[in-house]
Amino acid sequence: MTFISRLTSTLGSDPTLRRIIQNSGRLLTGNAVSAGLGFLQTILMARLLGKVDLGLTTTIMLFVTDVNRLLSFRMNEVVVQRLGASLVSGQKTEGVAAVKTAMLTEAATSILAFFALVALTPWAAVTFAKNPQTTPFFLLYGLILLGNITTESSTGTLQALRRFDIITRINIVQSLFTAGIVLYAFLAQRGVFEIILAFTVGKTINGLSLTFFSMHQMRQHYGPDWWKTPLRSLPDPRGMFSFMFNTNLNGTVYLFTRDIILLILAALLSTAEVSYFKVALTLINLIMLPLDPLIGPTYTEISRTIAEKDWKATRRLLRRVSLLTAILVFVIGGGLALTGWFLIPLVFKPELAPAYPVTLILLVGYGFASIFQWNRPLFLALGKPGYPMLIALLVGVIQLVLIFMLVPHFGYLALAAILSANFVVSIGIIGLRGLREIRQQEDQKTNL
Repeated sequence: MTFISRLTSTLGSDPTLRRIIQNSGRLLTGNAVSAGLGFLQTILMARLLGKVDLGLTTTIMLFVTDVNRLLSFRMNEVVVQRLGASLVSGQKTEGVAAVKTAMLTEAATSILAFFALVALTPWAAVTFAKNPQTTPFFLLYGLILLGNITTESSTGTLQALRRFDIITRINIVQSLFTAGIVLYAFLAQRGVFEIILAFTVGKTINGLSLTFFSMHQMRQHYGPDWWKTPLRSLPDPRGMFSFMFNTNLNGTVYLFTRDIILLILAALLSTAEVSYFKVALTLINLIMLPLDPLIGPTYTEISRTIAEKDWKATRRLLRRVSLLTAILVFVIGGGLALTGWFLIPLVFKPELAPAYPVTLILLVGYGFASIFQWNRPLFLALGKPGYPMLIALLVGVIQLVLIFMLVPHFGYLALAAILSANFVVSIGIIGLRGLREIRQQEDQKTNL
């Protein structure tokens, strides 16, 4: 039997994996449109702005996003866990109370994040953009924090209810609006302001739409008075807030060890080097395009198999998801490695040719992370978010020390190598520990 026929047979006999692929396919449609438009946008932005201003716009958007992440509780994860478990157990009131609690908490933190951004923006304009006159651009893009006031909770609600089709449609609409404004800026030979405006409009449409449709789905599933469910109906509120705190702490760790890396690059070197990473990550997004849609459905199914204590199904699911993603990584990644050397200067700009070696180095780390993308969702589904955070913290501290030691002397390629090594080491450790945990749970179930 050939490999293709074995894979086809596996898909036909595994309803969980088939459901993941079906839901991923719905998300893939939206991601394909977004990635295609995003690729075109980056080309237009590079040709319009040049490497310095392209790096500047990237830096501005990264700073605003990172301020939000600093205060974010990753509500989509806690909602998927709580609402998904309530759907399995039939305890609907508990799931509704969890969604309501998550939305109220996220709304409060989003408002807090906006005020924190306003306070930090003058410092950020000098430190990262190296130009105090860019302050209005930071504040303009900062409006997305208010427009996405319950985005994470809403996304988690739609994921738990398996309405990935709605997420797809919203993703397509916001991508079209963003691309339309970027195209106008390019044709009219505008500048940084119009580019920032394009992404502000798109992100705001995305956030408000997710909130509206998630509440609509809650009304359909739980009635028009679902919002009146008392918060005291929430079982084990201490456990939920502990989970939220751990995911926030985990997000903070990732913020200072991964997400903030390009801001550090802007501070240590310049926004020109940031533009190289922007182009490289745009190309790597071609790998993430078919893989990102797998993450939400995989987490949803892992949560359900673990809630049912079906450890064998969980282990089988992880193995098959990794096999599927590995095939995509090697095919698409290999194509990028072979063609990137002439594709980047041809499609973007000759001055962005240094993005090619960055792409090669990052392919190693991002490819590894993609194949084992289930590593952290597995621990979240097990109710043990602390372990991935601990490993990310320990490896991340070493990474930061290396960055400040090496990057000022060896430049942006050293940063790419350090970042890739972080992915391989931290995800490798977390993944192996997760598989060991499943085997232990399976052995305990067998011995009962």
